[in-house]
Amino acid sequence: MTAISLSTTDLALAALLILAMAGCSVLLQLHVGRKIIISATRLIIQLTLVGMVLKAVFEQNHFIWVGFIAMVMLLVAGWEMRARQKYKLAGWWGYGIGTLSIFISSFAVSAYGLICIIGADPWYEPRYAIPVLGMLLGNTMNGIALTVDRLTSAVWQQRSIIEQRLMLGQDSKTAIRAIARDSLRNGMIPIINAMAAAGIVSLPGMMTGQILAGAPPVEAVKYQIVIWLMIASGAGFGMMAALHFTAKRLFDERHRLRLDRIRATPG
Repeated sequence: MTAISLSTTDLALAALLILAMAGCSVLLQLHVGRKIIISATRLIIQLTLVGMVLKAVFEQNHFIWVGFIAMVMLLVAGWEMRARQKYKLAGWWGYGIGTLSIFISSFAVSAYGLICIIGADPWYEPRYAIPVLGMLLGNTMNGIALTVDRLTSAVWQQRSIIEQRLMLGQDSKTAIRAIARDSLRNGMIPIINAMAAAGIVSLPGMMTGQILAGAPPVEAVKYQIVIWLMIASGAGFGMMAALHFTAKRLFDERHRLRLDRIRATPG
């Protein structure tokens, strides 16, 4: 069974759905019509460019090009992760901690999966390495953004309670332990829900794409199971690392709360 090719006309028909959605937004005065159009336009341009780049990288099949794309993906993921937070660590700390956490978890789990599970030869085969890393980076980025945003927001809002605990003799880890646990739980909920509903409520994107491309459903399921387990572990490790580094940055060596290291985003 061969995959059905989509023409430019097919893409235009799909774009009509977005235009209809934007029109409904205008009629209902939701004030998101412009954002819908801009987001859809960015989606089309970005994916078109990515498709052209990946086509060239697949033909070259060289580690340097794969590594370059991986670093670009990592740097953009770190930037997007920080941009989604209301209360950010001042300076480059927020970007650095997030990017480092994403790197440690996503790259380590991706390498493990490509070498030990998928068995790609070579292990950096771009047809496998880039999609796998991309899925891990995207989900880890979202998880870390939710975790760190909950942590910094809660610390900012409950600063008086935390300072009271510190004055009673608690150290910094004990003073924010409940907040840290709640933050980590908040970041993991979307991934846990997605895994619990996979196959019953929804068909995951990778599995759907493989089936549409003509792959046997059972084989597509195997790949999707492996990918989701890698995503869950990679995102979980990344959230734990980001939580640890961020919480440590919020206090100094004398266990004093340093609110001057948090910068609130207007709006």
